[in-house]
Amino acid sequence: MLKWYTELTKSEKRTYWACFSGWGLDAMDTQMYALAIPTLIALWGMTRGQAGVLGTTVLIMASLGGWIAGILADRYGRVRVLQITILWFSAFTLLSAFTNSFGQLMITRGLQGLGFGGEWAVGAVLISETIRPQVRGRAVGSLQAGWAVGYGVAVLLSTLIFSSLQPEWAWRVLFAIGILPTLLVLWIRRHIQEAPVFAQIRREHAADRPSIWAVFDRSTRVTTFRAILLTFGIYGGNYVMITWLPAYLKLVLHLSITNIGGYLAINILGSFAGAFLNGWMADRFGRRRTFIVIAFLQAVAVATYTLAPITLPVTLVLGFVLGTLQSGTAAGTGAYIAELFPTRIRASAQGLCGNAGRAIGAIMPAMVGVLSAKLDLGAAMGMCACASYALVVIAALMLPETRGRDLSHVSAANSADRAIHEEDMAAQRTDTALPR
Repeated sequence: MLKWYTELTKSEKRTYWACFSGWGLDAMDTQMYALAIPTLIALWGMTRGQAGVLGTTVLIMASLGGWIAGILADRYGRVRVLQITILWFSAFTLLSAFTNSFGQLMITRGLQGLGFGGEWAVGAVLISETIRPQVRGRAVGSLQAGWAVGYGVAVLLSTLIFSSLQPEWAWRVLFAIGILPTLLVLWIRRHIQEAPVFAQIRREHAADRPSIWAVFDRSTRVTTFRAILLTFGIYGGNYVMITWLPAYLKLVLHLSITNIGGYLAINILGSFAGAFLNGWMADRFGRRRTFIVIAFLQAVAVATYTLAPITLPVTLVLGFVLGTLQSGTAAGTGAYIAELFPTRIRASAQGLCGNAGRAIGAIMPAMVGVLSAKLDLGAAMGMCACASYALVVIAALMLPETRGRDLSHVSAANSADRAIHEEDMAAQRTDTALPR
């Protein structure tokens, strides 16, 4: 299954590991918050609704950060902006360790979200433009395994720190460790080159500065809105589970810190496997079909997990399944969005479509917090997540298949499509004008 990796060039491998590490460290910093929620609720007296608002805030800011970073990456380069986003989210994760109230944490978490959304957008475009089409789905999809690795590191650190320190100090130490990703920037500066596709476009059109609204041009706006609907469904459902799963395990299933760590380890292992499963399916069966199948299975798994009376062993097994499917839907977005848009606006589109879905999907974790005041937490999670995954199926049915697309030809292909459409319209007007 990993034969594709051995065939990558040295430059492709370096870029792969830079993006993999960046996404993993991004995940580590982001998931520290989810793991600290139960402690902050106890120490600060935060309500579940406030906890949901904090989760929603970072996702909304990630949308803005992704779009801004994408626009900058289209103008100044993928590698340079990638470094800035890593520095940004690391710095504000550190600052979160010094907050003393809900309001202060909301500010630092919101600003951290700018870098979180930006790193994903720029990294996904950089790797998509660097890897050749035949293995792009597997390479870009497997990057999602970096999220599982980062999540796993966060869980491990959380387990160790909360087992060794008092809660009032443990969460601060956990956030302070979030400064470590800055070390990756030093390596990127020395070893990573600009994406060949982007470098060629910049040489040929050095003066081209796309408008920040270019993704809403007449030729691309329909694709933009459909891609946003796709990511809304994916992240709306996934962030319900990511944000509320630790609290669900502790507050509803009454698991201890140690048992929660063990359960999450199984879930994370599934997430790691899901990234590779998605990449293989996307390259083998196509992008659209993969989204539809995985989202449908995920809705079934979430409904069973949160709404059905299941035993602890079944809970553990479903934890692996949920992790696999959750990672499986998100893993496909990087390559797919990149293949939908031309190079001159690819990073902007990746940042907007990927992260606007996060922002709109951020309604779902907040809605869980609100609904859980009247419903069981599991019922609120299940309803919101399943509704989100239904949207994934609808959006995938409306978008085109892009498997194997050469990214250097996307712009030309779009222009050709527009030319054909304009010729057809002209022919229709001429035909209408002819006497009967």
